[in-house]
Formats: sequence, C-alpha cells, structure tokens
Amino acid sequence: MRSTHRKNMETRLTRIVIADDHALIREGVKKIIRSSKDLRIVGEAAGFEQLVELVPAAAPDLVILDLSLPGYEGLAGLVELKKNFPALRVLILSMFPEEQYAVAALRGGAAGYVTKAMAAEELILAIRRVMGGGSYISEHLAGLLVMDAVNPQQQAVHEALTKRELDVLRVIGSGRQVKQVSAELGISVSSVNTYRARIFRKMGLASNAALIRYALKYGLVA
Repeated sequence: MRSTHRKNMETRLTRIVIADDHALIREGVKKIIRSSKDLRIVGEAAGFEQLVELVPAAAPDLVILDLSLPGYEGLAGLVELKKNFPALRVLILSMFPEEQYAVAALRGGAAGYVTKAMAAEELILAIRRVMGGGSYISEHLAGLLVMDAVNPQQQAVHEALTKRELDVLRVIGSGRQVKQVSAELGISVSSVNTYRARIFRKMGLASNAALIRYALKYGLVA
C-alpha cells in the first residue's frame, strides 16, 4: 500500500527542463523550483541543439525557455521547438520586456511569459497556471492590452507606409531582431535600421515595443 501511494505521488510530479545559456540563471531557477515538492527538474540545456536532444530523453511536461538560447535565438527557437514537439508546454523566461515579446510568444506557441526580473512566487504561479491548461502573462501586461482594446487609435496610420516599410513592420512586429529581419527580407542591417526609423517617424512611435504592440493589435505580423 505504501509503495503504491509513493508511486502515485511520483506520477503527479511536473517534470521540468530549464533551457538557458547562463549557469547562474539556471541555478536560480532550480532553487525556486525545488521549493515546491510537486515540481521536479529533469534536465537543463545551455543551447538549442542540446535542448532538442534532451527533450525526448528527459520527457518533460514543461520547458522553461530563454529567448536568447544560442542556436535558435528569439521567437524562431520557440517555433522550432513547438514544431518538433507540438504537445510540449513552453514557458518563456526572458530578459526582454513583456511589451516587446510576450503576445508574439503566445501566438508562437508559448503557454506563458515571465521576465527574469520577476519574483520567485510569480514563476511558480506561472508554472502552475500553464500546467493547469491555461496561459500566463503578468497583470501589468494584461492591463496594457485592455487599455489598447478600449482606447483604439482613430485611424490605421500604417496605411501611410510603403510596401517595403510595411514588410519591415510585419517582421519586427513578429518579434524578430534586426539581424533576423535583415536575413528574412534579404536586405542589409543598415537598410533595416533606415526603414525602421522611417516607420517610427511616420507612425509616431518611439520604440520596438510600441511597434510590436501596434503590429499585434492590427494583425500585422509575418
């Protein structure tokens, strides 16, 4: 009877893989996770190739993924991971502000997004929300999205953009970094920066985060 009870306890553990190239970050995350008896760390990876090899062997329920993981940086890594393992739950843990990547990450297949500046309790809350079948974003980001919904802009200012400027807006709006935009559109990094500056000027924007929010609001993502 006791061994059966112990076996049932084992089956309820959430198996987690941590994917981050910084050892100090991995250690910090492990310390937080180990404070909860129903969570178990079954592996860690410092690069994307290592992660892809680890997932089948470790059979995690959840991967905590850094968007800057070497090998497939940015949202491209998330998309590739979900393509290889569609049923795998992924929680993004990133240094990038939520406003810049969170919604795009959710659309790319992530089940949640937390920043590395979050409190330990928020990470545990995010894990439980995701493993319960839900999605997780912070109350701060949820509030911003609600404000955008109830205070829409009167006109679609992107209609003043040229075709190439709109192409750049779509790719940046999907969360790509400048070098990724350059490679995807077949133009130089300098050209990407020039087009981005024109977009900012025409649309009255001041940051990538504002551009991404606008792109997501109007469905202007690649």
